[in-house]
Amino acid sequence: MSGISLAVAPRSDPDHGSERQPTAMLGGVMGSLRVIELQLVAFIMVFSASGLVPLIDLAFPVATTLYLLAVSRLAFPPLHSKLHPAAPSASPEIFRGSKLFQVYVVVGTTVGLFLPLAHVLGGFARGDDAAVRAATPHLFLLSCQILTENVVGSLDAFSPPVRALVPLLYTVRRVFVILDWVYDVWANRTLTRSSTVQEAGWLWFGRYLAAANLVYFSANLFVFLIPKFLPRAFEKYFRMRDEVCAKTAEDKHARGGGGHHMAAAPEQHGEVANKSVESKKAD
Repeated sequence: MSGISLAVAPRSDPDHGSERQPTAMLGGVMGSLRVIELQLVAFIMVFSASGLVPLIDLAFPVATTLYLLAVSRLAFPPLHSKLHPAAPSASPEIFRGSKLFQVYVVVGTTVGLFLPLAHVLGGFARGDDAAVRAATPHLFLLSCQILTENVVGSLDAFSPPVRALVPLLYTVRRVFVILDWVYDVWANRTLTRSSTVQEAGWLWFGRYLAAANLVYFSANLFVFLIPKFLPRAFEKYFRMRDEVCAKTAEDKHARGGGGHHMAAAPEQHGEVANKSVESKKAD
C-alpha cells in the first residue's frame, strides 16, 4: 500500500548476513499485512461496485493499467532478463526500510485501510448513506492499488520505474478523492441541537479520519514517494541499463576479437605454405 509492498521485500543475499534478521522481521510483518489486506480487498471490491463509486473512479484503474503497460513496453522495458538470462526472478525491493519505516507501514495500513473500512461498515449499520458514499471511493481505489502493486511486484515484466509509478499514480488520484471526503464531512454535515452524544462522536470520528488520511497520504506523496521512492527506482533501473550496455559491449568485443583471430589464422597458414614451396625450389 502506498508503495510499501513494492518498497520492502525480504532479501536472501549472502553478502548481507548481518542485515538478514531485521529484514526478515520486516518482511514477516509485511507478509502478514499483505494477507490481511488481500482478504479485505475482496470484500471491499464487492460493496464498492454497488453503485457507491463514481464512474471516473471506476475507470481510473483501467486507464492506469493500460498506461502502465504502454510505459513498460515503450519507455522502460525490463532489463533483468537481458542482464542475467538464466537468473531467477529479481527481487521487487526498491527501498530498504528501517524499524521506523515499519511503524510507518503499520500506521498507514491502520489509517488508510482498517479505520476507513470500520467507518464504512459502521455507516452501513447506522444507515448513514452519506458517510458510506464519502469514504467508499477511497477504499475502492486503495483496494485496486493493493492488487496492482502485488501483481506488478511479482512479475519480472515490469521494471522498477513502472513499479514505482503504481503507488504514485494511485496516491495522486486518492488525494483528490480524500479532499472530496474531507469537504463532505466538514462542510456538508453538521450537528443539530437534537443530536445525541453518539451521533456527535460518530460525526467527529468521520471528520478526524478523513483529515488523518489527507495528512498521511499527502505526506506520503510529497515526502516519501516523489523525493525518495521514485528516484531510487530510476537509479536502480539506470544502473541495470548501464550494466546491460557494458555486458553488450564486452560481448561485441569478444566476438570481434575472435573473428580477427580466425581471419589471421588462414593468412598465417598461407605464409607457411609459401615458405615451404620456396624452400623446395631452392633445393
